[in-house]
Amino acid sequence: MTKHGESAGGPGPTVFVLFGATGDLARRLVLPAFYRLAREGLLPGQWLLVGNGRGDMAHEDFRARVRGALAEFGPEPEPREWDAFAERVFFAGSGFSADSPGSLLDVLGKSRGALGGDPQLVHYLAVPPAAFAGLTKALGQHELARGARVVYEKPFGTSGDDFRELDRVVHSVLDEQQVYRIDHFLGKEATQDLHVLRFANESFAAFWNREHVESVQIDVPETLDVTDRAQFYDATGAVLDMLVTHLFQVAAEVAMEPPASLGSLDLQAAREEVISCFRPLDPAEVVLGQFDGYRDVPGVSPRSSQNTFVAARLWIDSDRWRGVPFYLRTGKRMAATAQRVSLVLREPPGPLSGQLPRDANLLSLSLAGDGEIDLSLVAKKPGPALDLDVAHAAIPLGALSGADPLPAYVRLIHDVLLGDRSLFTRPDGLAAVWEVAEPLLSRPPQVSSYVPGSWGPPQARELIEPGRWLLGQ
Repeated sequence: MTKHGESAGGPGPTVFVLFGATGDLARRLVLPAFYRLAREGLLPGQWLLVGNGRGDMAHEDFRARVRGALAEFGPEPEPREWDAFAERVFFAGSGFSADSPGSLLDVLGKSRGALGGDPQLVHYLAVPPAAFAGLTKALGQHELARGARVVYEKPFGTSGDDFRELDRVVHSVLDEQQVYRIDHFLGKEATQDLHVLRFANESFAAFWNREHVESVQIDVPETLDVTDRAQFYDATGAVLDMLVTHLFQVAAEVAMEPPASLGSLDLQAAREEVISCFRPLDPAEVVLGQFDGYRDVPGVSPRSSQNTFVAARLWIDSDRWRGVPFYLRTGKRMAATAQRVSLVLREPPGPLSGQLPRDANLLSLSLAGDGEIDLSLVAKKPGPALDLDVAHAAIPLGALSGADPLPAYVRLIHDVLLGDRSLFTRPDGLAAVWEVAEPLLSRPPQVSSYVPGSWGPPQARELIEPGRWLLGQ
């Protein structure tokens, strides 16, 4: 089960504890990512995986659930590979709280004994945000926090006040260097390639500012429904699930100043510094929507006013970006699925001013899959007349020689195992994010309906006028 191979300085013996191990997030993303790490040879030489949940379950039954998750979401294991993996997988039931540890302490005691010495503990909280504080306190109460690394799923809090209380609880138990607040958009290959695109290519670095960029679009429409996670989604919505987490973080990746290095401290500092320049959202510059039929989804309140769509105009008051609108859009049950960052360049002055075709001078990056860089340039059509057209060039990153891309969750869990916090969020940046979102959360605009399979409420088109959304318009 080796592809990448393990370096001599790789992680030591590790016990990976997955809270919420029988939930949807673990099934769809975390367990497949962990198996992929094993398959690629990126786990420590000695490791064990312990799932935790409220119910009781035999180890063999949990292993069957893991096998089922891999059959549905991949990668499909070969029998011999699966046997070697499954024998290291265990389950500790009856929940875990400060008052009652369930069977987790017993299972961990046996696991530590099997590995010998003092293995690294990695706790992954694949649970709703409301459970973060209780589990964190329980880790401290039962002496499972010392030296451990703890991964928190997003959103880290559901409001500014909630964030501050959660941050207080977390730091009463853990040092900041033990905390890994995951945002899988930061682990995407194309998101990371933004750094190289900007900082290693003068042709791009030269126009990465307000003098040359007219606007920026960060567009993440989804055709997906919310059926598999309706209860979570109805308590969260598109604003908390996507806007104040993924889209704000991607905006920071685009807008940051060049860091001193791409090391974890410098990269995090540059990202958090530019987030402090985000102007608080004006609710008048935000469109919220809910797709028709959302209230009929099992698990959703029949009177729910939760948003399943959000489009927002964000302003970044830094010297580099002052006056340049960042348009952010995401939603469920939309016409297409995409994850795209686009820089719309200004029309250059000169003899062709006012004559350029539509959608010329555009740099676009697809964040989906292995990522792709797309350029739209004005060119003359070969022939006797001066006929202008838009030429397109695409660079699929996965096609580069020797490319060996990892999915975002695989990359980020591997970074946790290595102790690399470069692609994880910091509390100062999150505090600024909640300040940016506060006007929207306290005075949200009315939620408008939209037809499933469309591009959202018509007000979203009006938000971006006289420009237009590059996807779907």
